[in-house]
Amino acid sequence: MSTANEIRVVGLFISPAHNFFGHHGRPAGEEVTVAVKEVRCVAGRGLSGDRFFDFQHDYKGQATFFAVEVFDEICRLLAVNGKSPGVTRRNIITRGVDLNSLIGKTFEVQGVAFEGVSECSPCHWMNQVIAPGAEAALHGRGGLRAKILTDGRLRTEA
Repeated sequence: MSTANEIRVVGLFISPAHNFFGHHGRPAGEEVTVAVKEVRCVAGRGLSGDRFFDFQHDYKGQATFFAVEVFDEICRLLAVNGKSPGVTRRNIITRGVDLNSLIGKTFEVQGVAFEGVSECSPCHWMNQVIAPGAEAALHGRGGLRAKILTDGRLRTEA
């Protein structure tokens, strides 16, 4: 297992219910995404308080990661100001790592072990929550879906 010391956690988000999942062809839901300073990771189950906690056995998206560098670049490209990366509804906002490089690898962040499973492919909802063109701009860099392998806590860094 590689230690991902270069990964900084700059944001954490959970949402108790789905806005997009199961809404295809219908308007998005209005469930809030909550910024938290700390979140409990439970091996094989997900993030405590999040909509995907205990969602399915062996679910590949127990935690989702998104790079703040990508979010900032997309916002510059699309002339978007004042939005939080929480609008992407990814859980763990990172700095300092190419998340796609973690697909198929086991890695550790703040003492919690994860398995990088697949890219979080962007969907058409990104055009609504960020700006028109966001889905296309995020192609190939929409984040990382991961399984949680060990219990622990993640905290945002100052």
